[in-house]
Amino acid sequence: MLYPLLWMLASSFKPESDIFSSASLWPAGFSLDSYFRGWGGLQVSFGRFFVNSFIVSLLSVIGNVLSCSLAAYAFARLKFPGRNFWFALMLGTLMLPYHVTLIPQYILFLNLDWIDTFLPLVVPKFLAADAFFIFLLVQFFRTIPRELDEAAMIDGAGAWRIYWMVVLPLSVPALATAAIFTFIFTWDDFFGPLVYLNDMRSYTVQLGLRSFVDSTGKSDWGALLAMSTLTLLPVFAFFVFFQKLLIQGIATTGLRG
Repeated sequence: MLYPLLWMLASSFKPESDIFSSASLWPAGFSLDSYFRGWGGLQVSFGRFFVNSFIVSLLSVIGNVLSCSLAAYAFARLKFPGRNFWFALMLGTLMLPYHVTLIPQYILFLNLDWIDTFLPLVVPKFLAADAFFIFLLVQFFRTIPRELDEAAMIDGAGAWRIYWMVVLPLSVPALATAAIFTFIFTWDDFFGPLVYLNDMRSYTVQLGLRSFVDSTGKSDWGALLAMSTLTLLPVFAFFVFFQKLLIQGIATTGLRG
């Protein structure tokens, strides 16, 4: 399972001529030329792609955690007419493939003049558009004892204050799980940026990696593997940093109180 990653890492240090001619993981000679070519070999520096991906990913994390936690809090803790119906309808959207809604969304964003901007990739995250994360947080919020809500109400707290002062502090593992998966999904997303971004200066890292492969000309495989290695580092670091909260959140999210 680790062999493809090890091969990619080793090949990023090999000369271009040795990448596919040698099966050894240990390079015959170490060279950083692929990293230099990959970082500055395109019309735009690869660092620009990193900045773009960080902007989109971090805004998506903030939007998803805030909006999905608010929607989950309403479904899990508040009573309103048709709650079960709307919750079932929300779960039903999980069965809709992304490609089904792609054309209507594209027409909407085109009319809003949002094409070739980050808005189509970020704004839906602030509108609780990811039903998976709402369901994930609902399951966790249901494990929090309702006696805490009642005690807060006795002290004069309203629904908003209970959400902010009681529910969120007790839901850090679940929120961290949602944040990690949102970051990974957004960072690795290729199709969304491919559809909505046209200007190379707005490309994310995934579109930047595609630029090294040319079906009609010569592909720079050394630079592609070198930049792919660098692209994995933020995801790896994000996962390692929040690993304890991620495991705790996955272990407790499916439980019912």
